[in-house]
Amino acid sequence: MQDAKSIFKTWWGVLMIIFLAIILILLVAVGFYFANLVKTSKQELKNNSGVKLTGRQYPAEDNQHYWLGAAKPKITIVEFGDFSCPNSEKSFPTIREIGLKYKGDIKFIWRDYPVVQDYSALLALAGRCAGEQGLFWPMHDKLFQNQGVNTANQLSALAAQIGADTAKFNDCLAKQKYQPQIQKDFSDGQSFGNQGTPTWFINGYKVDGDIPYDIFIKIIEELKK
Repeated sequence: MQDAKSIFKTWWGVLMIIFLAIILILLVAVGFYFANLVKTSKQELKNNSGVKLTGRQYPAEDNQHYWLGAAKPKITIVEFGDFSCPNSEKSFPTIREIGLKYKGDIKFIWRDYPVVQDYSALLALAGRCAGEQGLFWPMHDKLFQNQGVNTANQLSALAAQIGADTAKFNDCLAKQKYQPQIQKDFSDGQSFGNQGTPTWFINGYKVDGDIPYDIFIKIIEELKK
């Protein structure tokens, strides 16, 4: 019987070693490929809506903002919006419909990103000053339904329409009470690379611009699977 050591001294023994080494390298390469494929599949969601949710997931969600929907949702949608932005205004009825349709599955969070007009920050303050009285969402809707209002007097009139204590509302607005919170939203949006409004974070994945209702529905239905 041929000694094992002498086998490795023959030309065919050397070839066998090389062949086994190549097989081992290929197996390792295939292992890395499939591991990367699994990792990528977790980071990239492609649905039949044509919108690709891919890449980095941003920590856009927190518990310090006004929200609607489920406390323990399957899907979290964060909007960085501006009450003076036409595209944000276009999106707002879509979000309200989706919030009602999927209230058991979705949590929708509003964050301020006042960049469109000089008075955008004033509108953001109006939302929060109404929110202080438990009326953020009625004011949210009023601001979009009356887009173009841009003075404290006009905002006070809207506050009266939703049943707010206007004296408290006006005082809050004049003192710019929630300016630090609005600035925090703005700074976070900049750190996430927001280019404008609306900017969405759907389960942490960023999508820019207005998303039509039917596309939003397709995204949600795909993510629910």
